[in-house]
Amino acid sequence: MTQTTKQGLSRRSLIKGTASVAALGVLGAPRIARADEGPIKIGFPVPITGPFGAEAKDQVKSAELAVKQFNAAGGLNGRLAELLVRDDKLNPGEAATRTLELIEKDKAHFIVGALSSAVQLSVNEVTRARGVIYISISQSDTINEAKDFSRFTFHEALNPQMTAGAVARHAFKKGQKVAYLAADYAYGHEMLAAFKRTAAPIGVETVGEVLHPFGAPDYSAFMPRLMSMKADILCICNFGRDQANSIKQAVDFGLKGPSKIVVPVLLHNQRLASSPDVFEGVVGGANYYWGIEDHNASAKTFNDAFRAAYNGAIPTDYGTYGYTAVRSLLMAVKEAGGTDTDKVITALEGLKYDVAKGPQSYRKCDHQSVQSVFVIESKKKSEMKTDADLFKVLATEAGDPATLRSCEQLGHKPS
Repeated sequence: MTQTTKQGLSRRSLIKGTASVAALGVLGAPRIARADEGPIKIGFPVPITGPFGAEAKDQVKSAELAVKQFNAAGGLNGRLAELLVRDDKLNPGEAATRTLELIEKDKAHFIVGALSSAVQLSVNEVTRARGVIYISISQSDTINEAKDFSRFTFHEALNPQMTAGAVARHAFKKGQKVAYLAADYAYGHEMLAAFKRTAAPIGVETVGEVLHPFGAPDYSAFMPRLMSMKADILCICNFGRDQANSIKQAVDFGLKGPSKIVVPVLLHNQRLASSPDVFEGVVGGANYYWGIEDHNASAKTFNDAFRAAYNGAIPTDYGTYGYTAVRSLLMAVKEAGGTDTDKVITALEGLKYDVAKGPQSYRKCDHQSVQSVFVIESKKKSEMKTDADLFKVLATEAGDPATLRSCEQLGHKPS
């Protein structure tokens, strides 16, 4: 069976997804013209059903809030926005079909969404062939590379280089030994590569790496090998339920203590699904944590609006991508004075925005959102003031193009 995961599908799935796109007749298809009148339609394909439905539903809530705020402020001279949510079922072919329907049947002006590396690449194939702006809200290093990039492609999410790089710079020290447990698909491979790129100049030694399949219910076969490596740090590069399950079994086998557990992305929903004792002391990265509202005005404004809209609930890390992506898009639409694709691209490329966490902007060569990364640590139960008080922020790495792979490294020619 082909393995599927939120942050990346197998190479076989990606090829099948791309074939599905070709079968739909979208590769090399003519650019779609859109009337610059009526509702501003934003297609939003995300995996509502399946193992990552919780994160997808969080993203829908946040995106809906951004649309609600835009409309409450009068929209664009009375022209309101509309969010068209579709379930891509975490499948590249399904995502391609839903995206094509959004563009051709529903007349969507823009597409935002997708929650896996392969799924977002499948969506990107459709949108760039049709000349439609797409803002991806899932981590990927690949989508910024020249072979997959187009002028219509924007990436609001952090990428593995940003996330793993920030965590490694904070958590790794010269002379330490690091062992890796990584998921054997795009997310795991990209995070592993980013950690190693950052670790090498720090002077950290890799003592071994173990790959595991997506959705492994039992990690016991991997633990003795990891224990034998006698690492100072056990770096676990996986996502979703795999993160919670692998950390729990590492704790059960006694690895936490001799080794510090570090992850590239410390997930809000996975921490909630586990006990504080299991995650206590685990360090990782995050694009957002609601607790920064104590010193970040835009986070406080965003959190208060989210609480008011959703009965006191707080926004999650991956959920926030839905808000920042749609807010930035609608800000660009206002700046462009309409939905003309070329004008909105120009507006996005020049946009400076701060809607939830601090300054952000899209780098022109690859349209990556340059933004801060938070290095966080899971609190012990005695430190938690409320059930939502999950993490403490150890460091904030400000957005800086110098922390990214260069445009030339990504294959982009100097302009």
